[in-house]
Amino acid sequence: MELKTTPFTETHIALGAKMAEFAGYNMPINYANGINHEHLTVVNGVGVFDVSHMGEFMVEGAKAKQFLGRVCSNTLNLIDGQAQYNCFPNGQGGIVDDLIVYHYNDEKYLLVVNAANIDKDWAWVNKNNEEGVKLTNISDNVAQLAVQGPKAILALQKLTDVKLEDIKYYHFAVGTFAGCADVIISATGYTGAGGFELYFDPKCGKKIWDAVFEAGKEFGIEPIGLGARDTLRLEMGFCLYGHEINDTTSPIEAGLGWITKPAEGKNLIDGELYVRQRAEGVSRKLVAFELQERAIPRKDYELTDGEGNVIGVVTSGCMSPCRGIGVGMGYVKKDFSKTDTKIAVKIRNKEVPALVVKLPFRH
Repeated sequence: MELKTTPFTETHIALGAKMAEFAGYNMPINYANGINHEHLTVVNGVGVFDVSHMGEFMVEGAKAKQFLGRVCSNTLNLIDGQAQYNCFPNGQGGIVDDLIVYHYNDEKYLLVVNAANIDKDWAWVNKNNEEGVKLTNISDNVAQLAVQGPKAILALQKLTDVKLEDIKYYHFAVGTFAGCADVIISATGYTGAGGFELYFDPKCGKKIWDAVFEAGKEFGIEPIGLGARDTLRLEMGFCLYGHEINDTTSPIEAGLGWITKPAEGKNLIDGELYVRQRAEGVSRKLVAFELQERAIPRKDYELTDGEGNVIGVVTSGCMSPCRGIGVGMGYVKKDFSKTDTKIAVKIRNKEVPALVVKLPFRH
């Protein structure tokens, strides 16, 4: 099966990126200087991610807010120009996908979903469209760049009359950017390093890419691959679909209780379950941990109590570029979930000591 491409695929290849399949797309994992270098470039300066593989759905109509209030876990009391992290409960206690909801007004929303889940999510929203809202899958007509890092605002402000400092975190504006009309400029991103995400017509791809890199040249701007995107989100403790969350994980277990609003009650898919889980507790919890010896935890490694008894499993792990130690997240039995609890990661039949810590790893 031929891999899908983005408006920037040929550019990545020309820049010498290590390419690999991701969610059916041919995507850059890293460039010549490697993941650690790219990670630190974003933390300290500015880097550009091609995230054009993400999915976008429009939700429109008089009952758009009512519809999303039922199929999304979070309460949609949003103002115009506000974005919100959210998830689709699957009616069986698990998560269809996590997503960002962009609120234009009460009758118009943009949903941004994970690339690997576009088809599944599209089927889900259509299946649950009891309100008869207008749903449009615009994924193939939208390109996206995430320009992340503390110097992103200095570079991008050169390219638009929109006052970027006025866009609060998890808010957005629509305006002309690099001479291209109707660009969504969103103060969001999954790196914890600040910056913006840009959504635009794929025909503007080359123009915007070239303009961004020219504007960021004085700040040492670099292209960044999906490898560093993963280590950056992990250092912040952000969940990744297919790792920390999936069709069998509850948001309450995953520490995402803040995006489940039980006040919605029976109107929300799985709403009653969330009320019960809050009241009764859950048997396992997602925790963050730091290794006490030099090693790297990997997905699906067993977590133990240090005495050979399995208590959970690693969902994500890496050698933290900012800290220089092995860090990870994973599910453990509730009794082992408190901060400062001593646990271990089973690596090649050795139990490597670890400590449960508070997030984020990056200070």
